[in-house]
Amino acid sequence: MISIGEASKILGVTRKTIREWEKQGKIKVERTPNGHRRFSRDEILRLSSFGRSFSGSKENKQTIAYARVSSNDQKDDLKRQVELLESYCATNGWTYSVIQDLGSGINYDKRGLKNLIKEICAGNVDRLVLTHKDRLLRFGSEIIFSICENYGTEVVILNKGEIPITFEDELVSDVLEIITVFSARMYGARSQKNKVILEKLKDATDKL
Repeated sequence: MISIGEASKILGVTRKTIREWEKQGKIKVERTPNGHRRFSRDEILRLSSFGRSFSGSKENKQTIAYARVSSNDQKDDLKRQVELLESYCATNGWTYSVIQDLGSGINYDKRGLKNLIKEICAGNVDRLVLTHKDRLLRFGSEIIFSICENYGTEVVILNKGEIPITFEDELVSDVLEIITVFSARMYGARSQKNKVILEKLKDATDKL
């Protein structure tokens, strides 16, 4: 028999999730004389081995299509992404919803991205559909893919080898965001020196 902490590590879910499964009768639990939860190691390993869909039935899961652009002037590209994703999902007969995000590919603190991760970790996502890998994140998308693998979420990338038309523009935007963050830390967000540096760097990137 193992503790709830050990079960949590094996299954890759939080202790709170395991308590919810207990309430729902999805997992068997025994109590020690002191009232501590104990789980059968064999059962936990079995649940871990036979798919992460344990957190929710296959029928209740959905497909989520995720689209993102970096700035407001790329809304036409966002519209094209959404249309392509909707067409692909509909053609495959999937029940789906589309999450749209506006923000840099190096910014993890986006509402849509956070909602996506929340749904995946809740076991509600059967598959994640993207037009390109970098629509998710410019750097670190593998982290999200690992979360998907852990919770049994399939990842579908429509264009694995092609670079989006707006790649250069978005890369410049990402570089400027990095410059802004680091220069603000070095000189202070409101310092005149910081403003001069940023203006020079922006002029340089505009010429790329």
